[in-house]
Amino acid sequence: MAENMTDTHIQPRRSLIFAPGDKPALYPKALTTGADIVCIDLEDAVAPKNKAKARAETLALLQEPQPDDGIERVVRLNCLRTADGLRDVQAVLDSDTPPPGLAMTKVKCADEVKLLADLLSDGPHAAIKLHVIVETNEALEAAHEIAHATPRVASLLFGAVDMAAELRTVVSWDTLLYARSRLVNAAAGAGIDLMDVPHLDLKDPDGLTQAANQAMTLGFTGKAAIHPTQIDVINKTFSPSQADVDYARRVIDAFDKADGELVVVDGKLIEPPVLRSMYRAVAIAERIGISQ
Repeated sequence: MAENMTDTHIQPRRSLIFAPGDKPALYPKALTTGADIVCIDLEDAVAPKNKAKARAETLALLQEPQPDDGIERVVRLNCLRTADGLRDVQAVLDSDTPPPGLAMTKVKCADEVKLLADLLSDGPHAAIKLHVIVETNEALEAAHEIAHATPRVASLLFGAVDMAAELRTVVSWDTLLYARSRLVNAAAGAGIDLMDVPHLDLKDPDGLTQAANQAMTLGFTGKAAIHPTQIDVINKTFSPSQADVDYARRVIDAFDKADGELVVVDGKLIEPPVLRSMYRAVAIAERIGISQ
């Protein structure tokens, strides 16, 4: 077999939900929503007067041993070009039990990402993953360089609201299609995940389904949520179906038996680059428990 069908390095990142850093009681509730990523927010969800409190309470939460439950814990930092962002980073560096992941906000260039990666190079910080929110025009322009800045970068997240303001437009699929497409290219080229912006209207479940499907079809691997009720739809949209998994296994098996010959499955010629997505589908299915 060219590759192992079970890739333990693949972390499903179908869904993400935020928990405000100054309301620690909401963190354990967020862990029960079914989201693949729980992001404790020190930025937008926290008023300026509560930043210090949120920072201290968030790091205190993570001092407790975290169960191996498959949920990725991430802390969203304030912008590194602000005093609160620098305080966030220093607090992480001072912690012996730092967050497994950090989300970077208002990034403008790859050098910011490299700088943070360099600061996290020692001790318990060495394994921290970075999730870069692309919400500035400069970051959109530098998306390829940001995605490749360091092996620590695990995903890009599209910040559509701030991006729309930067681009002097409104938040809609059509107006931001170029921005999304550019991020798909950058993330896919780096082999990392790409999360879409939350659907902000809780009274529009059909709109959520449509938005999730549009993002998935374009090449996004997941989508953020603003409420637990959105998680099931998002997870279903970005999960391979049993039919997808069965087909992927048949394609992989056909390539294994082809010994370099042309591969035809269900009457269709299959090119070798397709294998990458087939392996990914199987690996994610195994991680989330879809039947064999």
